Amino acid sequence: MLGRDKVCAECRLACLTRRSAHDYRRRMFRRGSGPCLCARINGSMMPGTKKSLRRRFSGVHRRLRGAKEVVRALLSTDHPLLAHIIPIRRCNLACKYCNEFDDRSKAVPSAEMFRRVDKLAELGTAVITISGGEPLLHPDLDLIIRRIRHQGVITGLITNGYLLTAERIQRLNKAGLEWLQISIDNVMPDEISKKSLKVLDRKLELLAEHAYFHVNINSVVGGGVKNPQDALVIGRRAVELGFSSTVGIIHDGGGQLQPLNEEERQVYQAMKSLEKRSFTRINQFQENIARGRPNDWKCRAGARYLYICEDGLVHYCSQQRGYPAIPLENYTIDHIRREYVTEKSCAPHCTVSCVHQVSIFDRWRAPQRRAPTAAGGLVEID
Repeated sequence: MLGRDKVCAECRLACLTRRSAHDYRRRMFRRGSGPCLCARINGSMMPGTKKSLRRRFSGVHRRLRGAKEVVRALLSTDHPLLAHIIPIRRCNLACKYCNEFDDRSKAVPSAEMFRRVDKLAELGTAVITISGGEPLLHPDLDLIIRRIRHQGVITGLITNGYLLTAERIQRLNKAGLEWLQISIDNVMPDEISKKSLKVLDRKLELLAEHAYFHVNINSVVGGGVKNPQDALVIGRRAVELGFSSTVGIIHDGGGQLQPLNEEERQVYQAMKSLEKRSFTRINQFQENIARGRPNDWKCRAGARYLYICEDGLVHYCSQQRGYPAIPLENYTIDHIRREYVTEKSCAPHCTVSCVHQVSIFDRWRAPQRRAPTAAGGLVEID
């Protein structure tokens, strides 16, 4: 028999990390009445407690790995901090503002995706995010995630969420996914976007119930969103479910700035109060974007950030596809060093947040020089 204060180690940890669980156990436990509460309910630890502990452990582990990569980023500039890889260009939706999908492409063969993951690991990439199209359409997505984790790289996924089920989320857990982002554009679907809270709310509940990985819900303002107030509804729902919440400003077809109107700016400022501190919330650059002002910064795309299209070519980002357009298999540290000091003419009005975020580590370093551009502009997006 356990005495009144002799709860098991698992319950003690739960007590330290979750006050409500602590109070509940103290009320329920009686001296001499049997083993600790966790062993008396269904013969094992409470499922909710197991899940909570698993999530907390995963969160601590994720933050420690992130801190290690921050230190490495500060010590060396010769490796990518973030790479986006595209295993399939096809998408099950057709959002009007999006230029990153088609409705016909086949999935990249898994063996080829493995080679690309291995090459990115060889370059020292800190984080690999799988995007699309809709990556959940790839039949071997779990194997790709496992390959990234096997290489010791932090693993993320950007999805529209439509294909998530309880079973699919559990498979992502087992594969080792570390964070997932869904961008929700409105409360009710419209002709611009079907990524609505009405459609996806049940998917969010499934994530809250089953996911061990971190979930971020990104809402948007600008770019034709009919009701800017929807962003606040979406953000508050995300926080209610225990997720982090961010806000993005929808860019035009070239990834460039579209100033917000007065109502959109007010919603944007209100959304900022919902955001918690983390790497994905390094977004001070959006303050200028919201006011229609250019940003003075050093874009490190092609060096600290790599966008790998479905054809295996390295591009600056999703909105500047076409340069340098070098096959990833041929990409070297010399290319990284060249692009690190190359000025990008599209940078002042860029709204691509992930490139801004990784470039913050090198803001004070290495002045950049202009690159020779072909007649007709920097890049042409197909």
